[in-house]
Amino acid sequence: MELPQPAKDLLHGKVFAHVITTNKSGTPQVTLVWVDEKDGDLVFNTNMARQKAVNLGRDPRVTVSVQNLEAPGQYLLVRGQAELVTENAYDHINELSNKYSGKDYPKNEGEVRVMVRVKADRVTGAGPWVQQN
Repeated sequence: MELPQPAKDLLHGKVFAHVITTNKSGTPQVTLVWVDEKDGDLVFNTNMARQKAVNLGRDPRVTVSVQNLEAPGQYLLVRGQAELVTENAYDHINELSNKYSGKDYPKNEGEVRVMVRVKADRVTGAGPWVQQN
């Protein structure tokens, strides 16, 4: 499903997210990441050697929690399947780095970057992105 417009608007801001993946043992693994929105999906970037990338390569199920810093009682929760995309991943980390730090991301020799595209199955939380019945 495509993220609702209020969720997209939140992700276009300078917000931080916690990515929750599942370790091989079944325990949760949580990491703070920079996030954005592309083509209706929540996206973040990582090094392929990081535990979250290893976990997502084995089990693509992911949950991402995003705090609205302007309204701390609001949060976006996206559950879905991760797609790992290496094409143009360095361009993507530079976009995120410029958004959050105002400069390009330092390129590390031998590092393989990946853009993680979260294909949402469910969008919940507390805020205008929650569908009202």
